[in-house]
Amino acid sequence: MGAPDELTDPQRRTLKIEIAVVLAVTFALSAYTALLNLIEAVLLGLSGQTVALNPRRSPFDLIDLGLNLASLAQLIAWGALGLYLLWRSGIGPSQIGLGRLRWRSDVLGGIGLAALIGLPGIGLYVAARALGLSAAVVPAELNDTWWRIPVLIGMAFANGWAEEVIVVGFLLTRLRQLHVHPVVALVASSALRGVYHLYQGWSAGLGNFAMGLVFGYVWQRTGRLWPLVIAHGVIDTVAFAGYSLAAGHLGWLQ
Repeated sequence: MGAPDELTDPQRRTLKIEIAVVLAVTFALSAYTALLNLIEAVLLGLSGQTVALNPRRSPFDLIDLGLNLASLAQLIAWGALGLYLLWRSGIGPSQIGLGRLRWRSDVLGGIGLAALIGLPGIGLYVAARALGLSAAVVPAELNDTWWRIPVLIGMAFANGWAEEVIVVGFLLTRLRQLHVHPVVALVASSALRGVYHLYQGWSAGLGNFAMGLVFGYVWQRTGRLWPLVIAHGVIDTVAFAGYSLAAGHLGWLQ
C-alpha cells in the first residue's frame, strides 16, 4: 500500500518516534488512564462501578453543546493528524482504504460488520454484568435538549473515524513499514484498543480486543478502511443513542 520496502536506520528511528508521539497524544494516554481507572474500580469493588455515556458537561445548554463539539472536533483532528503524517511520507488516503466511498463494499459492508460485532457484544455485556465484570452504564439524557441526538451520532462516527484511522490505518501501516510481522502488529493494535476501553470493565476490554482483531484482519485482507469507520460509527450510535432510548424499557441492559 505504498510503503517502501527498505528503510534506513534514521528513517526507522523517525517512524518509531512518530508512532510514540501520535499514540501519546491520542489513545496511549487514554489507555493509561483507563488502566488506572480499572485498578481503582477493582480496589473499590468492580460490581459497584458506573460509567456515564456522554454525560452533561455543563449546566448551561450552549456551553454543554460547545464542549461536546470541541470533543468531536478533537477526535476528527486526531484522525486527520494520522492521515497528514502518512500523506507527508507519500502514503495517500486511498492507499490505506479511504479513497472514494463505495456503496456496496464500504457502506453495506460496514453495516454488516457492525451487526457481526455488535450482536455478540450485547450478550457479552449482559453476561459480564451478571458476573460483576463490567461497569454499569448510565445512558445519556436524550430529551433534555434538541441537539443531543445529532451530536451523539456525530460523536459516534467521530470516534469511529479517530480510532480506525489511528489504531488501524496509521499504526498498522507504520508497523508494516518497520517490518513487524502482520500477526504481531494486529495483536498490538488490538491490545491498545482493548486497554483504552478498560475503564468500562474487563468485558469491555476483552470485547474491544476481539473487535480489534476482526477489524484489523478485515483491513489487512481488503485494504479498505471505510467499512471499519462506518461499522464503528454504527456500533457507537447504538451504544450512545440507541442504548439511551432502550434502557428505560429493557431493564436487563442496566
